[in-house]
Order: sequence, then structure tokens, then C-alpha cells
Amino acid sequence: MVRVKFRSPAVAAVIDLAMIVLFAAIGRRSHDEATALSGLFHTAWPFVVGAAVGWVVTFALYRNKFDAFLVVPTGIVVWVTTVVVGMVLRALTGQGTAGAFIVVATVSTAVLLLGWRALTRFVPSVR
Repeated sequence: MVRVKFRSPAVAAVIDLAMIVLFAAIGRRSHDEATALSGLFHTAWPFVVGAAVGWVVTFALYRNKFDAFLVVPTGIVVWVTTVVVGMVLRALTGQGTAGAFIVVATVSTAVLLLGWRALTRFVPSVR
């Protein structure tokens, strides 16, 4: 049997992934775009890659003090790389990077990627 601790990096990575997929799904829904999984993947993948880069960077920089549940530094680094790498990949692949979209993506991903981490501060740890 595999035991997963709630505060493990794997759980945090899954939550980040879920937040990015939620961001993409809300965006696609607000623009009445097709709900097919392929469309959702098309929208989400640049941001998923960006978040993965953020995880690698954060772990490399803070290896000795790494905590995936911290807003600072993990959440900030993951959020910024999610947006920057995501937008660069969207531009390179011909997807939209309009100014309004950059603002919406930046704010939305901040709320989602930083918000869940901030909320965990209010959840008592279980031993």
C-alpha cells in the first residue's frame, strides 16, 4: 500500500496541476470554446510546462529548505514561471498572447497557485 502524506511535494504538484487545468477550463468556458479534452490540453500545456520549470527552479535554488506548500518562495517562483514560460510557449506555437490575456492569466494563476498555498496555513497539520 502506498502512503501519501498530505503535505508531500507530490500532493502539491497535483494541486498545482489541478489549478492550471481549472484556469484553462474556466477560460475556455468563458469564451464558449469547445469542451473537448484536446482543446483543454491545447490551452493548458504551456502553463503546465511553465509550472514544471518553476518546480525545478525552486527545488534547485532552495533544495535544503524546500517546502512545496510555502507561498514564498515556492508559490511565487512556480506562479511567475507558469506565466512567463506559458506565454513564451503560447507565442512560439501561435497561440494568443494579447495584453488583456496576459493580465487575466497573471491574476488568475496568482489567485489559484498562491491562494491554495495561503489557505493551507489555516489547515491544522495531522500527525
